[in-house]
Amino acid sequence: MVIHTDRLSFSYQRHSVLQNVSLQVPKGSIYGFLGANGAGKTTMIRLLLGLLPHEKSSIHLFGHTLHTNRLGILSRIGALIETPSLYLHLSGMDNVYNVAMLRNLPRKEARRTLLLSGLSEKDAAKRAGEYSLGMKQRLGLAIALLGNPELLILDEPVNGLDPNGITTKSKNRNS
Repeated sequence: MVIHTDRLSFSYQRHSVLQNVSLQVPKGSIYGFLGANGAGKTTMIRLLLGLLPHEKSSIHLFGHTLHTNRLGILSRIGALIETPSLYLHLSGMDNVYNVAMLRNLPRKEARRTLLLSGLSEKDAAKRAGEYSLGMKQRLGLAIALLGNPELLILDEPVNGLDPNGITTKSKNRNS
């Protein structure tokens, strides 16, 4: 299993958000969380990425316990939670280059993921602070796709994208 949780629970102060969630997601599958606002979808994603505290043995990714193998596990994951964190004073391309450099990936990998995201070279040259919500989302997707992650975790990935942008993005992914 790529993702395995066993009776995972989480509360914010006294408010229970997740109760005894046991989840098994096999390699190669596409899995989604559907639910109303406040149902715990983003909380679950944050737990899977080790961004919130959890019981040490309840989350396993790639067959390893998240608590004891966090860095090795996270190096195999691409993620975008809610809205991307960007350096707004840098161009879109420089945002992707910086993350690629931190991950020891070649510059051509940054260009590849920008192409997949549907950002044009002209848009990639603009400061990220000038981007629309949809362009920022595309840039966040490009960053999440860096290095061809074994597991891609996306929280509302089409948020801010217009219908044509969503269709274009899927066409680019298939080419």
